Amino acid sequence: MKAVVTVTGKDKVGIISAASAECAKYGVNIIDISQSVLKEYFAMIMLVELDGLKVDFKSFAVGMEEMGKESGVDVRVMHEDIFNSMHRI
Repeated sequence: MKAVVTVTGKDKVGIISAASAECAKYGVNIIDISQSVLKEYFAMIMLVELDGLKVDFKSFAVGMEEMGKESGVDVRVMHEDIFNSMHRI
């Protein structure tokens, strides 16, 4: 299973490091990553694989969001099922 993680906020040192460390903590593998800095704003999208997830999905999503708050950025985690259901409409 996969998920999409978005990270947005004011750019500063350590955002990618914090996000990747948090993924590793939960046993989540980053399989693709795209990031950009638009003036002073940071935007990143990660495609992650959940096969090694050490907790339930909700706990992972909440943990990532809390890490974002501590780091001063907004983090959202969306399970691949959200995107798969869009194709059925």
